[in-house]
Amino acid sequence: MSSNIRVKKVCEFCKQDFEARKTTSKTCSDNCAKRLYKARLKNSKIQAVKIDTEAVKAKPIEDLKAKEFLSILETCKVLGISRRTIYRMFKRGEIKTGKAGTRSIIKRSELDKLFI
Repeated sequence: MSSNIRVKKVCEFCKQDFEARKTTSKTCSDNCAKRLYKARLKNSKIQAVKIDTEAVKAKPIEDLKAKEFLSILETCKVLGISRRTIYRMFKRGEIKTGKAGTRSIIKRSELDKLFI
């Protein structure tokens, strides 16, 4: 039992007008259907990689949040400010620091006091 339905549609891949014989048709030809399928697969893989990349980028910051003592560079990453700004904050007395040899170490509680 076939029908004589003809529906004007626009191909989702090549954006050309075509006359579909079914209401569910999305592409004008088999080639466009295959290319659309491959494009969808490619986009899903790209999205998966983006999500993985964001997770990798966020992991070091999560690790830093667990530490009790931070170096200058780790403090910069956590606060999102430059080293120079950290040193200015030392000079103004906004952040207290300790020394471990030649390295400046900042206690996590000092950073928490900034935002209270």
